[in-house]
This record gives sequence, C-alpha cells and structure tokens, in this order.
Amino acid sequence: MGVAIRASLVAVALVGAVAAPAGAASQDQSRSEAKPLAAQSTVVSGTGGLSVAAKAASGTEEVLKADTAAAVAAANVCGSGYTISVSAARYGTYGTAYTWWNGTYSGSNTLYDRPICAVFFNDTGITHYMGVRLKDNYTATADTEDFGAYSQYAGPVYQSKGYCGQAYSYMEDATGKVLVDNYLSVGTCN
Repeated sequence: MGVAIRASLVAVALVGAVAAPAGAASQDQSRSEAKPLAAQSTVVSGTGGLSVAAKAASGTEEVLKADTAAAVAAANVCGSGYTISVSAARYGTYGTAYTWWNGTYSGSNTLYDRPICAVFFNDTGITHYMGVRLKDNYTATADTEDFGAYSQYAGPVYQSKGYCGQAYSYMEDATGKVLVDNYLSVGTCN
C-alpha cells in the first residue's frame, strides 16, 4: 500500500479509533443462546481493540496482525462498533478484503443473523477498477455491492444477516487485466 494512502488510513483510524469495550455484551443478551462477546471473540494484541470471532475464517488473525494499521482503518470504514473480524484475506500485493461484525444480532438465529460489513482495500496505491460484493446466507436477499475506480478501497457494504455468506473482491488494471477475482467465506459454517 502506498505511503500516502497508508498515512491517510492510519490518520482515519486514529481519529475514529475503534473501541468497543472488551467483553461488551450483545444487545440481545436476553436470549439464552446468546453469549457474551468475550466468549465469541478474542482480542488481537496491538490492534487497538480489534477482535477475531471465535469462528473466523482460517488465516484471519494473521492478516490482521500483518498490517494492524490497515486493519484498524478497515474497521473504521465500516463504522462504530464493527470491531470483530470474521474473515480477512490478502490477495498478493493488490488488495486485502475484510469482513466485520458489530457484536449484535438482527434476528433470532444467532449464527446467521449477524450484521456484517465488507471492505476491499486497494494495496497498490494506484487507482483501479475494483469492487466488493457481500452475499448473505439467505437466497431471497439481494447482494450489496460497490464497484468503481478507487485508489483506497471499495465499500463498505452491509448485510443484516451476513454471517455464513460470501464476500467477493474484484480488481483489474488499466488494460482490463484481472488482478483479483476471489470469494471469501464470512466466518466458518457447515
């Protein structure tokens, strides 16, 4: 990621520092199947309060630790409370996809009914046509997406019941050559 872009992302992260209290309870604690956030995620050291969901996709914690400033910036792009990472993947030197959960539930199913945010960061420092699409686990729900020419990131996009869905990331260069064309599972589900 370019130095100027990284500096602006770090500045955004510091100004809007993500700070969900460790162990904060979900807004749906009255349900017997809901667990405190502390049981659902573990805090990643050195990331200013970011956590990794207990059932995060494989490799998520490693991606967060590899560039903690970018991870904090990505969480801030999603907005207040989106501090629990459910999946993250780096695609070569081109981009990094992140999906975040805010610790709340949007319905009675505590596995699927989790509000999810997805962002696809451009790590090249050069404007590319790129995008992110978030699909939830319900076939009747329309996908949410953001595609265009971006130098920093595509998204954020949201699904109110996004856990167990997929985040699609896409990027091409100025000649139309596809650089990134990948799906990322949102969490781990059977």
